[in-house]
Amino acid sequence: MIPDDWIAHHRDKDGELLGYLRPVGDRFEPVTLFGHPLAGPSDEYDAAAVLDSVGLSYLAERWRLTLPDRVEPVAVQVVEVDPDTVRLKNVGHTGDRHFSLPVPTDRLQPEH
Repeated sequence: MIPDDWIAHHRDKDGELLGYLRPVGDRFEPVTLFGHPLAGPSDEYDAAAVLDSVGLSYLAERWRLTLPDRVEPVAVQVVEVDPDTVRLKNVGHTGDRHFSLPVPTDRLQPEH
């Protein structure tokens, strides 16, 4: 579940939720809908600008999911995100698998 102190950031044009501003001391870190940092901490204006610039493009990217029973991460793509869960689909060669993780999660890293 998204922590209460995270600030939801919405796109001005249509109100779409783009991510969150996570407080870090007196600064803010822009994070995805599932809690992955998009940049380091900065003032609130600059952190919000990162989310505005990136938009939801990170949802279309491939991610690497670490699993407790595997040495190598699994290539996945985000299928759906809500404030409690991120749902993922395997896009590698290890079969058609789906995963659900609680939000926020630290088990996802960008593939690039």
